Amino acid sequence: MSELIVLGYDDPAVARRAFAAVQELEDSHVVELKGLAVVSVDADGETHVDTPGKREGKAALSATAGALWGMVLGMLILTPGIGVVGAAVGGLIGKLNQMGVDNSFREKVRSLLEPGSAAVVIMASKVTEDTFASAMEQFGGTVLKTSLPEQSERELATQLAGPAASDD
Repeated sequence: MSELIVLGYDDPAVARRAFAAVQELEDSHVVELKGLAVVSVDADGETHVDTPGKREGKAALSATAGALWGMVLGMLILTPGIGVVGAAVGGLIGKLNQMGVDNSFREKVRSLLEPGSAAVVIMASKVTEDTFASAMEQFGGTVLKTSLPEQSERELATQLAGPAASDD
């Protein structure tokens, strides 16, 4: 099971510091990341997404994990009103809804991202809750969280990558 955690901040500088802290927590094995991004919205309402580059000693995400993370991030942040979609995208949205990433959760995430604000978006396979919460408390912000069942993740990854997709 993975945890999807969104930490919203009114100040992008605070979000960047929180983003760096999450990377340090990964190095300390407090959190095991499947995906990490800081999403900011500039004064013009334009969304910017930054992800950590490949860091020394850290393996790159598998293609399947990367596709899953990209899809979850895109559905959370970059699709405010999806309108008419194809069957494949509709199926993926349905799977995300089953995983707890429904319209209500996505709306809450988007409400955090007003112009001039930012959020740290974390997808983690392991989180030592008390240590993580204690470390992140100094940054304040708004916390949104949902769990993603492992079976649903595999099904979504299969939909994304096709039947040949392998587990991480």
